[in-house]
Amino acid sequence: MDKRERSRYIFIGIVAAVVFLSVKHFGVVITLVKVLFSAAYPLLLGCMIAYIFNIFLGFFERHYFPKRKTGFTAYSRRPICLIVSIMVTLSAIGLLLYTVVPELGDACAIVADAIPVAFERVQKFATDYMRDYPEIQEEIMNLDIDWIAVANKVIGFITVGAGGLISSIAGMLTSLAASVTHLVIALIFAIYLLLRKDKLKNDMRRISNAYLPEKTRFTITHIYRTANKTFRNFFIGQTVEAIILGVLCALGMYLFKIPYAGMIGAVIGVTAIIPIVGAYIGAGVGIFMICTAEPMKAIEFLIILVVIQQFEGNVIYPKVVGSSVGLPGIWVLAAVTVGGSLGGIMGMFLGVPVAATIYKLCHEELKMREESLGIASSEEPAKPTGNKKKSVPKLSTKKTKGKSKSNKKK
Repeated sequence: MDKRERSRYIFIGIVAAVVFLSVKHFGVVITLVKVLFSAAYPLLLGCMIAYIFNIFLGFFERHYFPKRKTGFTAYSRRPICLIVSIMVTLSAIGLLLYTVVPELGDACAIVADAIPVAFERVQKFATDYMRDYPEIQEEIMNLDIDWIAVANKVIGFITVGAGGLISSIAGMLTSLAASVTHLVIALIFAIYLLLRKDKLKNDMRRISNAYLPEKTRFTITHIYRTANKTFRNFFIGQTVEAIILGVLCALGMYLFKIPYAGMIGAVIGVTAIIPIVGAYIGAGVGIFMICTAEPMKAIEFLIILVVIQQFEGNVIYPKVVGSSVGLPGIWVLAAVTVGGSLGGIMGMFLGVPVAATIYKLCHEELKMREESLGIASSEEPAKPTGNKKKSVPKLSTKKTKGKSKSNKKK
């Protein structure tokens, strides 16, 4: 065997050995993967933050003196645009929290105050209804709930049954500190990636040119461009669509004088970023909030939300998002279901662009395969031809005459 063939068989043997050991010691492999993922989690989170910030960064860079190629303006373009992108994102998050959290706390307080009153109303209704049954009526009248005792029992369960209030708070603080630490590391890593993205892109291009064959390099580049385009269009279109849906919902609630219009509009706008199920989550929160103030207005809210969703799905969504994602509805539902089962809310959010990328790549591969085999690539079924006779093309008279004359001469 020559050197190339020997290297090939050695590579196949190493791959077979790795697969065999991975299957035999599957538990160890899973543990190792979890440890590596936990160690690299801040860096992966930083890559996600950098990708989202890069959308805003690119927008601001295109509008920050784009004709200036030299001087202080060109040198300061990226740092200033990055600072503006971070400030815009943090301002949007702060405005959302300032709008939602106080009113949600007030609604919870209203519910806590309304429970004893509602219980007294139900008790009075039951006693009036059971007039023909004095024994049952007496039992209902004697039924009294000491809400202070209930609160003390809840507090006792938290402090004793749940392992102690101090230990619970310590665990929460530890988890919060770890989350904040991961977030800070991720932000620092994201800022570094954005500031040095041109240099990193050039380094990756040089490495691929030096170590990868041309066909492999072309395949990786095509997959990257397809995924980048799909993810970018999905994030931008879904965000714009969610903002429009939240604004329309808030305006409709203002017109019909439904309480908590601003807060519910903000909640629906945020939850609508999640495909399919997001609007229903926002609707559940909105119904809960409205029922604390005016329960009958919840029906009007549902009607308004259904009408707005129909208008948004049939008119706004095709114009804002269009066919940029290019994923049929059945696959969107499947992607949201599988992504939610694997990764929760984040899985629902990322499942659609991942599935859309795989769908586009498979569709392109299918078209190339059909073209190589000479199969018609039309997705419509071929029309039946029936028993029509094939028409035989007639030869032109000029050609036949020329041929006959030449034969006679010969």
